[in-house]
Amino acid sequence: MASNEVTQQQRDENRLNSGGGSTGMGAWLWHRAKPYAPAWIVTGGVGLAGSGANLMWEGSTGAAVGLTLSSVALTAATWWAGKSTGPQRRLHSAITVAAGSSWLTAAALSGPLSGPLPDLYLMGGATLALSWNIRQVMRSAGGETTGESSDKGLLEKVGLARTKLKDVKVEPNRVTVPYELPAGELTNDDVSKAIPRIASALDVPTTAIRIQHDPDSARKGQFVIVPEDMLKTPTVWPGPFAPAQSIAVPLRIGVYDDGSDLVLPLLDAIHMLIMGMTGSGKTEGALDVLFELLTRKDVTVWLADAAKAGQDFQPLLPAVDWAALDTPAAGAMVAAVVAVIPARTAWLRDHGYRAWEPAAAETQTNPAHSCAKSGACGCPGMPYLVAWMEEAAKLLRDLGDDVFTGIAQEARSAGVSLVVSMQRASGYQLSTDTRASLPAAMCFGVRGDDASFALPEEVLEAGANPAAWGNKRKGYVYMVSAGVDEDLYANPARTFWTGPSGEYEKAAAWIVQQFAGVRPELDAVTEAAAAKAAGTLFTDRRARAGAPVAPAATAPATDEQESETYALTLVDEEDAGLDATAELPSPEGNTDLPAGKPSPEEARELLEEMVRMVASVGPGTVAVRDLKPYLEQIGRDRSWVSKEMKRLAEEGHLAPTGEEGVYRLIPALAGA
Repeated sequence: MASNEVTQQQRDENRLNSGGGSTGMGAWLWHRAKPYAPAWIVTGGVGLAGSGANLMWEGSTGAAVGLTLSSVALTAATWWAGKSTGPQRRLHSAITVAAGSSWLTAAALSGPLSGPLPDLYLMGGATLALSWNIRQVMRSAGGETTGESSDKGLLEKVGLARTKLKDVKVEPNRVTVPYELPAGELTNDDVSKAIPRIASALDVPTTAIRIQHDPDSARKGQFVIVPEDMLKTPTVWPGPFAPAQSIAVPLRIGVYDDGSDLVLPLLDAIHMLIMGMTGSGKTEGALDVLFELLTRKDVTVWLADAAKAGQDFQPLLPAVDWAALDTPAAGAMVAAVVAVIPARTAWLRDHGYRAWEPAAAETQTNPAHSCAKSGACGCPGMPYLVAWMEEAAKLLRDLGDDVFTGIAQEARSAGVSLVVSMQRASGYQLSTDTRASLPAAMCFGVRGDDASFALPEEVLEAGANPAAWGNKRKGYVYMVSAGVDEDLYANPARTFWTGPSGEYEKAAAWIVQQFAGVRPELDAVTEAAAAKAAGTLFTDRRARAGAPVAPAATAPATDEQESETYALTLVDEEDAGLDATAELPSPEGNTDLPAGKPSPEEARELLEEMVRMVASVGPGTVAVRDLKPYLEQIGRDRSWVSKEMKRLAEEGHLAPTGEEGVYRLIPALAGA
C-alpha cells in the first residue's frame, strides 16, 4: 500500500514540475495550480459550448429533443463506466455530467444569458469545479482512494482483477475481507488457486490465508488473514475440560490460532481418522484425546497398539479397559468389536433407545427405557465404547484393508466409536468404504498431497495445507468433524503439550488414580459378547497388559509364531494335548479315502475343508502358505492351491485382503 502512495505523490510532483523553466512567483503559482486547472477548463468549455450551440439551435424543437436525449444518454454512460470505481467517485461523476449537460441544453435552446442560467453557471460551475479540486487534494494527501487503488493493484497482480472488496473487519491478529468477484469472469475456485500468490504479495505463509466461500454464491466469500502465527509457543495441557462429566460434553484438546478452544464433539464425530507423519505430533494429540476420555464417567476405552506394544501409552494403560499390545490380541479386539455391535444394539433396542445417549449409561430406572413389560427394569447401564486402533497400518497389513469397514458402518447406533490412527493413510491401506465411514479427521503434518485422503477437497481449497508443516510444526493440526463450525475446518490449531518426559508420566498417573472411581466398568452385555469372540485374549486382558515387556534385544516374533500363539489361546482345555499337525483317523463306519491322487472335484472339496479348518483356529484369515502341510493329502502342489483360492475369492467364497495370498473366510463358506 505504501508503494502506491509514493507513486501518486511522484505523479503529482511530475505534473507540478513539467513545463517551461521560467522562474518567479507567477511561474511558481502557475505550476502549483496546474493539477487543479482541468476542472475549471472544462467548466469554461461548457460555457463556450452553450453559447455556440445557442447560435445554431435557438428555438429549434428538434434540437431540444436531440440535446435532451444526448444529456440523458451521456449521464447513463457515465454511471455505467463508473462500475469499476468507488461508489463516491461514480456518483460524483454522474452528478457532474448531468448538471453540465442540462445547463448546456438549456443554454443552447434559450440562450446562456436568459433567466437564471447565468447565475446557475457561475455558482454551479464553480461549485462542481471546486468539488473536484477538493477530491484531488484529498487523494494527494493519501486519503479517499489510496487504499482502494492499492487493493485493486494487489488483486490485479494475483489474477483477481475487478474483484470488489467490501467492509474490512480488523481484529487482533485477524483481518476479514469480504469479496465479490466479477460476474461471469471468476469463481471461488479461482480465489482458492490464487492463495499462494496472495501469500507471496503479503509476505505471509500460505497457511495464514483462508478462504470462506459463501455457500449461496459461486463468486462471493471472504478472505481471512492471520499475519502472525500465534501457535508457535505450545500451550501446556490445562487439565480436564469436563472432569467426571458425560462423554456427550465435547473434548478440549488444543487451541486454534485465534486463541479459541479446539474441541472434539465425539458423539457427533462418531468415527475418526487421525493422520500425521513421524514427528508431526500425532501421538501428542492422541494423548490429549485419551486424557479427556479417561476422565469421563460414561465411556470405556479399548486400545490396540500392535506396532509399538503400547510404548507411548504405558502410563495410561491401567486406566484402559483392554490394551491389545500384539497382533493376535489386536486381531481379537477387532473381532470382539464386530461381535459386540449387534449385542449392544439389541440391548439399546430392548430398552427403548434409538441410539446411545448418556441416559443409557445409567441404571435404567425410567419406565420409558425398560426391557420389562411394566415399570422400570433396573438394568445396569451401558457405557459408551471407544475402540482405538493406534498405528493401524500394521493391522491393515495383517488383517486386510477392509477390516474396519463393517465396524465403521454398523457401530453408529451401538454407542461405539472407532478411532483409526496411522502415519499415512491411502487407498492402498484403507478401503474407500472404510474411509467414507470415518466422517471426522484430524490431520497433522504430512508429506506432499497425502492430506487429500484425510481432508475434504473443499477444505484444501479453502487454504488448509498440512504439507506446509511436515514435521516442523509439532502438534499443528486441522480438524474436520460434525458439530464443528465449518468455517473452522481450514483454521490451523495446535494440540496441548502434555509436558516433557517426567511431567507427562505424572499427569498420566494422576488421571489413572484420581479418576479410578469415575471411570465405569464394562457392561455385562459387551463383556459377554467380547469374551465369546476373543476368548482368553479378552478375559485375561488385564494380566496380559500388565505383563513385563520383552527386552529390546529379543527378536520380534514372526507372523507364523504370532498365528500359533493366537491359535493356542482358542484351543479348548480338553483338546490341549492333541497334535494339531497329526492326520485325523478315519471315523468308524465311513469309507476310507480312495487311494491315489484325488480327482479334481475331490481335491476342491478337501481344499475347502482345509480352508475352513485353518481359518477357524486363527483370526478368520487363511494364507496359501498355511496349507503347505496338507498339499500331500490334497494331492496338488502350491500353485494349484493358489489358483483355487483365487477362484474361491472370485466366486465370493473368500474375501481377499491387502496381503498377497491371504484371504478372509466369509460366513457363507464358514457355515457350509
